[in-house]
Amino acid sequence: QVQLVESGGGLVQAGGSLRLVCAASGSTSRINNMAWYRQTAETRRVLVASITSGGTTDYTDSAKGRFTISRDNAKNLLFLQMNDLKPDDTAVYYCFARTYRNFQFDNFWGQGTPVTVSS
Repeated sequence: QVQLVESGGGLVQAGGSLRLVCAASGSTSRINNMAWYRQTAETRRVLVASITSGGTTDYTDSAKGRFTISRDNAKNLLFLQMNDLKPDDTAVYYCFARTYRNFQFDNFWGQGTPVTVSS
């Protein structure tokens, strides 16, 4: 099992920045890919950015050029640096981790941290 706890969300004005942090605990040695997702009351949970255990990153078009995902494997931390925030970025942001053991993948989610961007 892996436990994920997000922090860093809050209220920010358009054009501002926030840094989200996800702390992983438990069977962290089994974590492969990690990612940030977001969800609003009107939309399903969607991918924002992902990163492999080796550091390869991928972003959705809305995040490219503004958001940076990174991880510190030694400290079991995942980050999302969000710059030039827009009101459309308002959502609850969730940390995601996938583990692999004995030919089986398991997915884990944090509880979410809310981000509100005011215009």
